[in-house]
Amino acid sequence: MLENPRSPRVRSVAKLAKKAARVESGFFLLEGPQAVAEALNFRPELVQELFGTPTALDRYPEIAQAAEEADVPFEFVTEQVLNAMADTVTPQGFIAVCRVFPTALKDIFAGKPKLIAILEEVRDPGNAGTIIRAADAAGADAVILTGRSVDLYNPKVVRSTTGSLFHLPIAIDVELEDVRLRVREAGLQLIAADVKGEDMLEVRATGLLAEPTAWLFGNEARGLTDEKLALAERSVMVPIYGQAESMNLATAASVCLYESAFAQRSASDR
Repeated sequence: MLENPRSPRVRSVAKLAKKAARVESGFFLLEGPQAVAEALNFRPELVQELFGTPTALDRYPEIAQAAEEADVPFEFVTEQVLNAMADTVTPQGFIAVCRVFPTALKDIFAGKPKLIAILEEVRDPGNAGTIIRAADAAGADAVILTGRSVDLYNPKVVRSTTGSLFHLPIAIDVELEDVRLRVREAGLQLIAADVKGEDMLEVRATGLLAEPTAWLFGNEARGLTDEKLALAERSVMVPIYGQAESMNLATAASVCLYESAFAQRSASDR
């Protein structure tokens, strides 16, 4: 059992909360039983090491079983060691070290996708992670983060995905102009979510949302620049019917992705 929270091994794990250490090592932190379970069930080859407290293992014996079946090294740690490793104030019993696994842009479009989420300059980790989770829930084929967006392997992004990180292809550090070319070549329409765009209900009525679509989401505070908006074939807004001053980006993105998911599935059932 690891008992010294100041040991070099513990410090090397804790350093993965910083981007420089992730870039240098090619590994990232994964915290909590839900995320660890998803990694072991969907991408066990990515999990390099798994640490947990005896109490957590008693509560989630299936995680130890999954780690053993995947031949993932598991080591008991004290609560103090887990706290030293974790990025959160109150870690939930498990921490894993995983290998980064971005998907190449060409591989995403080789799969003939019908629904994609593109994040351009989305800086808030919680928003990015929640959009990835929403894309997964809506059955999207992939998510793309341009180089101006938050680091996919930021611990807060990883936690916000609640395991969806391991469910669908995600490309990172690409240029939006390159993505647009791929989108066009693959026969998808590029629709920007923007407060100055067409009303969602009007666009829904045209039937266009049933077509293969790449949704483009911009910065939380500034949205998309005119230059970036010009890359899209059209822009659409999610209307606000109540008194709210604005809508959270991740919430709006969830609505957009589900509008496409509903339309595409309704069309395929006809």
